Amino acid sequence: MARHPHPGEKVPSQAEQILRLFDAVPDVFLFVKDRHSRFTDCNAAWLAMHGCSTAAEVQGKSDADFHPPALAAQYVAEDRQVMKSGRPLRDQSWLVSDHEGMPRWYLCTKIPLFDARGRVSGLAGILRPFDHAGNAPGEYQRLTPALEYVIAHYGRPIACAELARRVGLSVSQLQREFRRLFNISPGDYVLYTRLTVARRRLEQTTEPIGRIAADCGFFDQAHFTRAFRKHAGLPPQQYRQHHAGRTAAS
Repeated sequence: MARHPHPGEKVPSQAEQILRLFDAVPDVFLFVKDRHSRFTDCNAAWLAMHGCSTAAEVQGKSDADFHPPALAAQYVAEDRQVMKSGRPLRDQSWLVSDHEGMPRWYLCTKIPLFDARGRVSGLAGILRPFDHAGNAPGEYQRLTPALEYVIAHYGRPIACAELARRVGLSVSQLQREFRRLFNISPGDYVLYTRLTVARRRLEQTTEPIGRIAADCGFFDQAHFTRAFRKHAGLPPQQYRQHHAGRTAAS
């Protein structure tokens, strides 16, 4: 039986009702952005991924508020491609970290949204995880053991030969498959995983930078600083200060 709204009760729009439907699908992460790539809404799974409780916490924010500048720029560039072309972009592979700093691979699909005059007014997108056994599309699933090994052992030395052994490929075959599927090398994936975890620890703890560097698998603090600056656009200490200032201002 349909439930009729009480007098004075706000009736959700059709878009809001559809969005809430996605709250029943925990493994699908849905977001909506305006034409400036600012978030306007999202489902409960997306909120939880980013450590938020309500949509109000993300409305008006951009990817730069949740991700390193280099990655945020890539996400926004993809948004612009979708809105400029007016065409969907399906099943793009992305490595995204949650609010605890754990990086996972997702397939991302984005579609343009149009206003009543047929003009692009924003976009909607979904992320679907595929780095767990049984979840990945066929051609990605073979590399799942290597991806999961890196996530579990990023603080230790990781040889490309070990990753190749875990998926039953030669080193050259593994490198070709990573390039084909993810557009990065196995070594880049290891480095990005380490940097993503380090970034979250800089944001959420006051631990010494040297300790973070060692725990995340870097040779020394100087090596970590060079890699982090290239990745995030700032050296670790300045990144921590910038993030602390941004958090205080919000």
